[in-house]
Order: sequence, then C-alpha cells, then structure tokens
Amino acid sequence: MKLLVRNLDRSTTEQELDQLFQVFGTVQSCKLVTDKTSGESKGFGFVEMPKVGEAKAAMKNLNYKTVGSNKIRVKKSE
Repeated sequence: MKLLVRNLDRSTTEQELDQLFQVFGTVQSCKLVTDKTSGESKGFGFVEMPKVGEAKAAMKNLNYKTVGSNKIRVKKSE
C-alpha cells in the first residue's frame, strides 16, 4: 500500500521518515518529494508498505502525530 505523508517539517530526512514507519512493519520504499532546483524538501513524501495491515496501522497511529514541529497527515495515496 502506498501512503502519502503530508505536512512534513522541511528538515525531515528520508531516513527519519523510514524509521518512523518501520515501527509498524516492513517499509518497501520511502521517498521525499524535493524541489528540482534547490533540492529542498517540499514537505511531503510517499511511503510504500507491502502488507496492508501494517500500512493501515501506520496510517491510524501516525496521522496527526507531531514530527519535528509539524503535525503530519498520513493517508492512502490515490
């Protein structure tokens, strides 16, 4: 299941995002969306988890969790 993670602190790294989701299960991939010119985070990214149950647990537990200085939002990617 592919999850969209929004409202990330711009200083959050892919490694930090990966570790956040690994608590709930296997993370297949983790990608922050960055500005092509500056290389800085745009404040959102995608996390893929192969097991639907683990992805749903991550979504339920991490949605509106404070990470850095922001409350992140996690939902199924369309």
